[in-house]
Amino acid sequence: MAFLPLRSVDVSAHASAAYDAWLDDLAGRLAAPDCDRAELCHSVLTAIYYPQYAGMEIERVPAAARIALLQLDPRNITLEPEYYAEIDVGRYAAIKPLIWLWEMFDKSPLGENVYLGVKFRRILAPHIFKRCGRNFKAFHFVKLSFGYNLEVGDDVVVHRHVLLDDRGGIRLGDRVSIADYANIYSHTHALHDGRDVDTPAVVLGDGVRVTYHATILAGVTMAADSMLGALAVATRDIAAGDVALGIPAQPKLKKPAREERPSFPTSTDPLAE
Repeated sequence: MAFLPLRSVDVSAHASAAYDAWLDDLAGRLAAPDCDRAELCHSVLTAIYYPQYAGMEIERVPAAARIALLQLDPRNITLEPEYYAEIDVGRYAAIKPLIWLWEMFDKSPLGENVYLGVKFRRILAPHIFKRCGRNFKAFHFVKLSFGYNLEVGDDVVVHRHVLLDDRGGIRLGDRVSIADYANIYSHTHALHDGRDVDTPAVVLGDGVRVTYHATILAGVTMAADSMLGALAVATRDIAAGDVALGIPAQPKLKKPAREERPSFPTSTDPLAE
């Protein structure tokens, strides 16, 4: 197999300057001690979706547009985790506007712009997660539960349409990679009654890879350098260096010892900070 590091892709100087100015303003507003996060979310989303109505009294807006505008204010919507009995209402209230901003940004014309989107989510993540390391990279349509039970190490990559159900807690070590359409759950329901819920945490050690459409169930630990194959379902722990495949996932392969692996030059992620 060929060594294929990521290549750098540039946007125009004009676009880059505009993006940087907009992101710097967002970061500055969010860092302010008196930041009203709900109003921040509302103003940013209104500017993206309906700039012609910014600052207008909502009663003067046509009825259908009025309903659409109401969706841009997190105080007017509910999200599924708010209905979970064990939610920490205060902690969630503080980050709900940022989760809604993240999700609605992704649904806008801006969301699939990788150059802009990665940087945008990187600004929000440290204010949402319990911990977020350097060079976090999330692509579009990543879905969170509480958000505040998510711990992320350095150089973590989360690809498109990934579900991170941190209801019971998810810990991602350094250099974890989660591929498209993967699902990680940290809650489970009893057979006798779906209201009987257990919330054991999921732990992914340093260098873990979760590949396409794979699922990790609550309470699983993937040790460092392990891997979960495409479409596999992890129902139990996976040992260091093991490659688990199938449903339920079983260790089928073993990664070669580090000293036996090909040596490639160190490459820099073009979207690193």
